[in-house]
Amino acid sequence: MSVRGQFFFIHQLYKKNVVIYWLTNQNSSNASLTGEQKVICTFGEMEHYASVRGEHVNPVFEASKDDPPHYDDGFSGNGYSNAEHRDLRPSVVSAFGHNTLDRAPNIDFYRNAGSVSGHRAIRPSLQELHDMFQKVSVNLSPATELGASLLITEKGGFVKFGWIKGVLVRCMLNIWGVMLFIRLSWVFGQAGAGLGVVIVLLSIVVTSVTCLSMSAICTNGVVRGGGAYYLISRSLGPEFGGSIGLIFAFANAVAVAMYVVGFAETVVDLLENNAIMVDQQNDIRIVGCITVVLLLGISVAGMEWEAKAQIFLLIILLVAIANVFIGTVIPATKDKNSKGFFNYHESIISENFLPEFRDGETFFSVFAIFFPAATGILAGANISGDLKDPQAALPKGTLLAIFITGITYLGVALSATVVRDATGNLNDTIVEGMSCNFSAACDFGYDFSACATKKCSFGLMNNFQVMTMVSGFGPLIIAGTFSATLSSALASLVSAPKVFQALCKDNIYQGLKFFAKGHGKNNEPIRGYVLTFIIAVAFILIAELNTIAPIISNFFLASYALINFSCFHASYAKSPGWRPAYKYYNMWLSLFGALLCCVVMFVINWWAALLTYGIELLLYIYVTVKKPDVNWGSSTQAVTFISAVNNTLVLSGVDEHVKNFRPQCIVLTGAPKTRPALLDLAHSLTKNYGLCITCEIFIVRGSRTDKLQELNTNLESHQAWLRSNKRKAFYAAVASDSLRNGSLSFLQAAGLGRLKPNTLMIGFKRDWRAAGAAAIQGYVGILHDAFDFEYGTVVLRISQGLDISHVIKANGKLTFSKYSKMLLVPGQNQDNRSACPATLPQSAEMAKVNQRLVDASTQFQKKIGKGTIDVWWLFDDGGLTLLLPYILTTRKKWKDCKLRVFIAGQPGRIQQDKEEMESLLKKFRIKYAEISVVSDVSVRPSSESMKVFEDMIEPFRLHEGTKEMAQAESLRKDSPWKISDAELETFEEKTNLQIRLNELLQESSRAAKLIIVSMPIARKESVPDHLYMAWLDILTKNLPPTLLIRGNHKSVLTFYS
Repeated sequence: MSVRGQFFFIHQLYKKNVVIYWLTNQNSSNASLTGEQKVICTFGEMEHYASVRGEHVNPVFEASKDDPPHYDDGFSGNGYSNAEHRDLRPSVVSAFGHNTLDRAPNIDFYRNAGSVSGHRAIRPSLQELHDMFQKVSVNLSPATELGASLLITEKGGFVKFGWIKGVLVRCMLNIWGVMLFIRLSWVFGQAGAGLGVVIVLLSIVVTSVTCLSMSAICTNGVVRGGGAYYLISRSLGPEFGGSIGLIFAFANAVAVAMYVVGFAETVVDLLENNAIMVDQQNDIRIVGCITVVLLLGISVAGMEWEAKAQIFLLIILLVAIANVFIGTVIPATKDKNSKGFFNYHESIISENFLPEFRDGETFFSVFAIFFPAATGILAGANISGDLKDPQAALPKGTLLAIFITGITYLGVALSATVVRDATGNLNDTIVEGMSCNFSAACDFGYDFSACATKKCSFGLMNNFQVMTMVSGFGPLIIAGTFSATLSSALASLVSAPKVFQALCKDNIYQGLKFFAKGHGKNNEPIRGYVLTFIIAVAFILIAELNTIAPIISNFFLASYALINFSCFHASYAKSPGWRPAYKYYNMWLSLFGALLCCVVMFVINWWAALLTYGIELLLYIYVTVKKPDVNWGSSTQAVTFISAVNNTLVLSGVDEHVKNFRPQCIVLTGAPKTRPALLDLAHSLTKNYGLCITCEIFIVRGSRTDKLQELNTNLESHQAWLRSNKRKAFYAAVASDSLRNGSLSFLQAAGLGRLKPNTLMIGFKRDWRAAGAAAIQGYVGILHDAFDFEYGTVVLRISQGLDISHVIKANGKLTFSKYSKMLLVPGQNQDNRSACPATLPQSAEMAKVNQRLVDASTQFQKKIGKGTIDVWWLFDDGGLTLLLPYILTTRKKWKDCKLRVFIAGQPGRIQQDKEEMESLLKKFRIKYAEISVVSDVSVRPSSESMKVFEDMIEPFRLHEGTKEMAQAESLRKDSPWKISDAELETFEEKTNLQIRLNELLQESSRAAKLIIVSMPIARKESVPDHLYMAWLDILTKNLPPTLLIRGNHKSVLTFYS
């Protein structure tokens, strides 16, 4: 069968949801796939996967073997991604002996979408098991029960290292740096054997504790490429990981220069007086640049070649170290005696045990010089993506490397074989009759007392090439020095691009995405190699080791400190997901390690430590501000959650106090973006003050399955919309048979402890005259329920309306970013503003109406110009009517608006009422521009205004007074919601008040930016719903944006301290 025929056959089976077992062998004549592959798949529920000519394409995630996993799968509330198509699943005969959609536990259900070690299977959703079942029986063996998985096993391909070659060898080569051969003897000469051992042990403590922490972190889940960056970012989150990742990658790149310069210095010293090319400094630059080019060639050739080079260098290094030990037991020649070497003697170790600091050195300065020799423990972790089993390899290989190198440093100290000072003169022997007590060399017939008056060239304190002198064969030490420097340089040259590539793939710094691309079968970061090469060459041109060494050591120590802190933080968070397989760690030991690393940083170089923390802080702030769209389940999230729960519990035990009152709002917006004006005003009231919950009610007609699925799907998307539009609010939704019952659910159950809403915000029902009686009853019922549950109530009215859902729906073809731009910045871009009507097949008049609606709906998103907020505080409701406008004036967008307060007063005491209100506002410490006392509130409205109101309620009146009794009773029975003449007469005064207030508002507040009015209350089962809606309508008619506010008549303002 041809390839096309095979795929057509598969496609037909896919359409019928048939389970396929397909085994293709490399030797098969019709094999269309290269390599031996085993494929088990259930079409209709597997991840879409194509294998063409051996190239595997997963459309969910373009992955490579060292790609860090992505945990943010975008799952919706129903358990699967919105992007995944869920066909009807076939039932299979399971281990339970019957057909079932349920699947047995399997690892593939727990993989990430971008998993490269296997492919994520999608388990049946709860809805599939609970609501739907259509049996498509297929008998499968127990081995193939997992119909949802796609398992592929390939031979060959990627190069993977075990714990010896991948971790142990790399760490030892990186730790055994140039310090081993040219500075260790000087360290023990200055600090003595006693403090020298302390220096080595202190370094080992720092690295060992860090290794324990690293082992715990890397055994708490699958480890991918990225080394220290990966471990820290997945533990502490992108803010810490992104900042330290960039620093760590840069430090490794500069470390290449440091090691290469050390190598070049040794080469130039050997060639001195024989083959000087220009001068010493320029020779170092030339040799260094040539060396780094050769190292780059080895690295670009691939990890396999680089590993072979590392093994070769390790062999040379081990031979050189063995050569030192052999040399210490070979009887010293006269020449070596004159240079201070006398083999092992108790008198020498006794003399060298105590410190003898010279040239201004101290314990801490000597420690600072030695400590870089202990770094390099992350060499294995930096290529974690290239390890066969990072979880097992990293702890074992790194700890063993620390142990071996620590023993080596202590063993090669040479404090028991070489004296501190020697002249190198064969004639400086003790003549008979002379006394000598300068050093232990006197016991062996040598007098080096001349070193007390002049600087000598030999001995532990003076000769950096002591190991070459002591060794059995000197040239091997030179080779060992070359090996140590080149191996460390090569390890850093590989580590820097790998870490940088992992950082770029996570797209934390979007400008660096260019360097994320890999090449070849091992996904080599060629672009990263080139960048590392450029950085290394730039620092090689400095040609001064002491200039670049301190900052590099501090960068590494900063990484160690954060690894330790990551382990402590994860343990402290007590997240159920923190289950490291490596148990030999302690959270407090990790914290001690973090603090110790910080102390060591300042001991080594205080200004370099400050510079390191300064750079890290700037990068942390940058990542925090940019808020990369990643979610790795960090311990920071876990601690935030624990803190939130604990603080909420603490709050629940604290009695409320009027001084701490803040508006906490339930906002009936529907979908948040459909009523932006209501959301924006609520956000202005609650931002940094209180709680804001945007609520949507899904009306269920008949079966609720579809609504529930829509509800679950929208939860994440709407919350993401709020977050992306910088609205500090929560989204909540309920499914209910009516708007009122849904809002009742929110009023009763929303919130947690003291984080419970106390204010209801709702938009005015502008179309109430066209709505049915049930809709009006439900809307007014929501207001009654709010009063019943003692909520403050806020109703927003804008003349153009609030709901723009029809505009959004009509512009569905617009990209979300374009629509958001049109919505969020009206007036700033005429093209965006015209996008709305231009894309609609509608009349010019309708286009203008929609444009005015969009402009009105987004007016609170821009800065409000100079003007007034007019507060008509007519009834004392506890102060909410005054507090909310005051909060608005504290906001940046409203700061140019002044408060004008209007109160009702009697004609004979206007001045007294004004003075009393001025006194009250002064005690409340609320600034105002003007207080006006309205004394003609009780005046009868004009006939024109009365006519408008009468026309408004005319369709909803019974007019029973003009009809016969029987007919009136029949009308009352058929339409009990209509307004009777008796009810209209009973509430005539209150009706007249609303009409008159509108006249006053028209006169005094027509130019206000926002009007706040005390909301009238309708007694339950007394005032008809349509009459109450007419009151609200006539009160706010033909006005600027108006808020009707009624507090719960509990004080929210106080003048007591």
